Amino acid sequence: MLSFAGTLAVWAALLGAAWLTVTAWQAARRPSFSIAILRRPLLTMVWAAVGAMVILLAALLANDFTVSYVANHHSRHTPFPFNIATAWAALEGSIVLWGLVLAGYAYFVWRRAITRHEQPDTLDWGALAVIAAVGVFFFGLMATVGNPFEVCVEASARSCTASSAIPFSSAVGPADGAGPNPLLQNHILMAIHPPLLYLGYVGMTVPFAYGVAALALRRPGSEWLRRSGFWTRISWVFLTAGITLGAWWAYEVLGWGGYWAWDPVENASFMPWLVATAFLHSSLVQERRGMLEAWNFVLVIGTFSLTILGTFLTRSGVIASVHSFTQSAIGPALLGFLVVVVVGSFTLFAARSQQISSPPRLESLSSREGSFMLNNLLLSVYAMVVLTGTLYPLVLEAFSGSEVGVGRPFFDRLAVPISFALLLAMGVGPALPWRVARRKVVWPRVHLPLQVALGVGTVVVITTTRIGYVVLAAVAGSWVVAVAAYRLWTQAQRFAGSKGTSAARQLGRVIRSDRGFWGGQFAHAGVALAAVAIATTANLGQTLDRVDLTPGDRVEFAGYQLVHTGVATARTPNRLTSSAAVQVWKDDQLQGWVQPSLSQFETSALPIATPGIHRSFKEDLYLSLTRIDEQGITLRAATAPLQWVLWVGGLLCAAGGLYALMGRDRRRSRPKTAKTGIHPDG
Repeated sequence: MLSFAGTLAVWAALLGAAWLTVTAWQAARRPSFSIAILRRPLLTMVWAAVGAMVILLAALLANDFTVSYVANHHSRHTPFPFNIATAWAALEGSIVLWGLVLAGYAYFVWRRAITRHEQPDTLDWGALAVIAAVGVFFFGLMATVGNPFEVCVEASARSCTASSAIPFSSAVGPADGAGPNPLLQNHILMAIHPPLLYLGYVGMTVPFAYGVAALALRRPGSEWLRRSGFWTRISWVFLTAGITLGAWWAYEVLGWGGYWAWDPVENASFMPWLVATAFLHSSLVQERRGMLEAWNFVLVIGTFSLTILGTFLTRSGVIASVHSFTQSAIGPALLGFLVVVVVGSFTLFAARSQQISSPPRLESLSSREGSFMLNNLLLSVYAMVVLTGTLYPLVLEAFSGSEVGVGRPFFDRLAVPISFALLLAMGVGPALPWRVARRKVVWPRVHLPLQVALGVGTVVVITTTRIGYVVLAAVAGSWVVAVAAYRLWTQAQRFAGSKGTSAARQLGRVIRSDRGFWGGQFAHAGVALAAVAIATTANLGQTLDRVDLTPGDRVEFAGYQLVHTGVATARTPNRLTSSAAVQVWKDDQLQGWVQPSLSQFETSALPIATPGIHRSFKEDLYLSLTRIDEQGITLRAATAPLQWVLWVGGLLCAAGGLYALMGRDRRRSRPKTAKTGIHPDG
């Protein structure tokens, strides 16, 4: 019954998406169409997408192993909330989540369009047509090669060995299922990280849809940027948070002591983030100065294309990764869709290139728009470096059969210098005025922050380390923060002068006066903090690769004394967990207890390690097990200085984007110099 209901929901969503594509495009071509004509196809797609996810969740919670997806990826003993997260933890279910998020974006784009102050017009309906066309592809995947509601017709002890897409087939389900990948049921972030990433990934469809609609309807200019700006920013916030929590998940679960390995699927989420960040900045230049119009079309097409590429890398099975799924027919379908998107979009762009207005002449490279152009260049080069390192092994193997690996040395050698250049440009940009920057204007804004940054670097050299990357990260990071802080303080002083109060009392008022600008500065500060944390953890951490301990043994490591006091075991319905109790001493004082563990899942031949982490303000002490029995343990130890700063920096970056988003509409509704005549853009 659930297979039939799910199949019906998927086909209804597919028909609704196709219906919406046709009617929205007709409305875009014929403005006399009523707004209400889109309501039925839109709601058909939305409610059917919701129904498909609800039915999949119902099948999981009801342990309906006659559904092949449930039999192969769920078990009766999968604990909450991982029984819910199983809905997107495997290939077909992840496509259901994609379709649900896409339908949600389509609905809210429609609602925002009909409730905006100005009358919605062909641009909104054209964008909805493009979004629905993307929906046709993904719902088509669900209805064909990626059907999560196939009926199990042959079963082994704990899995479905053969399935049928015909919902009325004779169902034969196993007594219990295989359960999800053990790594995907070992930490609560698994239930949070993928949905956030999907909200960011899928959300990039909306600005792409507005850009394509603007080209197709011969409406270049800045209006499509204004209408899609909200969706670009909210998607960027979700993508930033998703990447941060994904790194945190890797750190907490995988047991190797790191959080980023330049894994191809990690790169697949990072590349669209880089290009989307460039698009955010260049769209500001077009809205403010009418420049970079053609470049914005290229960036928005590139961002969406990279999200499809990332989806292909994750779901095709062409790479071996902890993130990737098994090979299936979905891979070729995604690759074909990527080709259609790239070729079709850029062909349309080329056909409309004569209608894109000539940009105003850049008056000076030493200006706000000049800094944005430099920022765009660096981000684009960064994305190209990551793209090359990710795809080169795949392309080489496809054409020559040779297998090569592109690892951390390649990425670090090229990405690290670009990262430092980005930090320096990030600090300079907010201090520059639009059009032309004169020395008498810029120097007072940067001389004190420059002194602060150099002072911080000097303190780091004297008190901590002379390692170049760490010192440079401290200088560059403090430079970014100091420029923003000094700008905030001088603005507060000017506000205070007009009100006759202290500058400290005006800090909040300055920040609230332009949430878009200051939200961006918070995001910059988050990036600066993350850069400092990455430099310190990569260069100042210490590692002890292997040490064997029996109960009562003590080992010295990085100023700590680690004492193994015993082993404990615990059995739950889906695993047997063996944990080691380790005392952490420093300077003859007990700092705490750490309990790294190994878990043996019923459905996995290999044990899954869960590290134990002793956290402090200075650093994390990270312990993971490679062996445990009653005779003793084999331990790997590492330190991660200022590891917590990375999580704070990543989340602050996302929070800054959210704060900027909150003030964007308010900023447009009033003059920029409303009461004080002061505006941070200078």
